[in-house]
Amino acid sequence: MKIRKAVLPVAGMGTRFMPATKVVPKELLPIVDKPVIQYLVEEAVKSGIEEIIFVISPDKELIRHHFSHHPELEGILKERGKHDIAEKISPIHGMAKFSYVYQNDPLGDGHAILQAEEAVGGEPFAVLFGDDIVKHDVPALQQLIDRFTGEVMMAVEKVPMEHISSYGVISPSEASGRLYRVEHLIEKPEPHEAPSDFGIIGKFVCPASIFEAIRQGSASKGDELRLVDGFTKLSENEGIWAYHIEGERFDTGKAEGLIAANNAFL
Repeated sequence: MKIRKAVLPVAGMGTRFMPATKVVPKELLPIVDKPVIQYLVEEAVKSGIEEIIFVISPDKELIRHHFSHHPELEGILKERGKHDIAEKISPIHGMAKFSYVYQNDPLGDGHAILQAEEAVGGEPFAVLFGDDIVKHDVPALQQLIDRFTGEVMMAVEKVPMEHISSYGVISPSEASGRLYRVEHLIEKPEPHEAPSDFGIIGKFVCPASIFEAIRQGSASKGDELRLVDGFTKLSENEGIWAYHIEGERFDTGKAEGLIAANNAFL
């Protein structure tokens, strides 16, 4: 099934990296010579995505600037003989169609995704959160799209039980290779409460019905609207699937993950 659009919710404050992220969004922190967010966009494009919908906050305009055309900069670089650098910058704005919607208040990742509903336009779409980078010959999103048949497909990985309380966790039932049907899921359980060691990472393919499910879902964290609660609501009438992703995953929302990603991609 063709998936044309991807939503990237990147409105968060990035407090773990302050003061570095006081002005610069955490998504623009570098992995070698490219920002984290560009790796995600390249993953999406390699997976067949044609339109990227960024959900940003008003103080994340630098993300828009990064993916905009900068002919003056390219001209200066070429005048100075830095053609190799100009060739790295020039293709960025043309990788996909880019659009931007705003989340003005931090009311949860589900609320962020709801801001993109009109731009998605009633078709199935991908969601890529800004911290999860996977290194593999087959892009992680492509792995999900290849197995998407109209019901939610999420990426999971094996997580050591001492870290399981930092993840949403699935309870898997029937399995076919690395593909699992999800009976239910629980957000950030204590190790003794975890139904498995499969932690959810921030890559999904969703039907358009997820928007209404997010609105109807019961909040699991304060008054925030969460994507995981939308999945729980959706599972009342539709199947939920998980794929044990292939590749090495880096959590670039943590300093150690960002450093590990730099070492791996260097």
